[in-house]
Amino acid sequence: MELRTLRYFVAVAEELHFGRAAARLYMSQPPLSRAIRHLEADLGTALFHRSASGVSLTPAGTALLHEARTLLAQAEQVRTRVLAAAGTATLTIGILSDSTDPDISRLAAAYRKLHPNVDVRIRETDLTDPTCGLRAGRVDIALTRGPFDETGLHVQELRSDPVGAVLRADDPLATRDSLVLAELADRRWFQFPAGTDPIWQSYWNGGTHREGPVVRAVQECLQAVLWNGTIGLAPLTDHALGNELVAVPVQDLPPSPVLLAWAETTPLTRSFVDAARATYRATSRGR
Repeated sequence: MELRTLRYFVAVAEELHFGRAAARLYMSQPPLSRAIRHLEADLGTALFHRSASGVSLTPAGTALLHEARTLLAQAEQVRTRVLAAAGTATLTIGILSDSTDPDISRLAAAYRKLHPNVDVRIRETDLTDPTCGLRAGRVDIALTRGPFDETGLHVQELRSDPVGAVLRADDPLATRDSLVLAELADRRWFQFPAGTDPIWQSYWNGGTHREGPVVRAVQECLQAVLWNGTIGLAPLTDHALGNELVAVPVQDLPPSPVLLAWAETTPLTRSFVDAARATYRATSRGR
């Protein structure tokens, strides 16, 4: 039983959908389906119930999922220990600066426990580069937010968060339970510098060209709101705004996804993706 086949099985078992599992594995669905059927034939038992309503695990599939996760984790630990012995187990992670996402702390603890011999290096970047230096080759993997241009990158969504308009506490709209973008049309919005990913810029401007001060960091965005009454957008989970600012949910803006992005799949990036997926999945179940 190959590790690759076990990875295929775990993806299908966690997604309970062959199409989503194939997308997660960056492959087409037919070879994935064939691999699972070959695995079932090799084991002599069905691992999934397949029906028009979807896919579910059989008792044998549930048992294999536990064992497969254990085996894959052990295999990754072997790889990283070998790389550490060779002096090459270094993983550089890009993170957007000023993020207070509590899941990052949980991920750090989980990854350190799984891979204590990996030298993890963190590179914080400002809001002008949502890939956190990935395209420039400064990091191996980015833990960031979307949306942005994903061309040439592997991307794994970990979570999505609703977004709100950040307003001064004395703004006439600050007491509202929610807003729509049309109610903010006549306001000045913060802008990112020229050359910033246009998909990223457009999202944080509500999908429309706006005018306003140029900012690079989260604190600059918040200060622009505080001093100038500029409109800012922020995920409703990330930042404690204090008494002077409030965040009001924007109903017609899609959620902002928390993403992993990487250009090259290596044992170290794969181990980090697996740890992040498990950490964020466990957190979402606990909410």
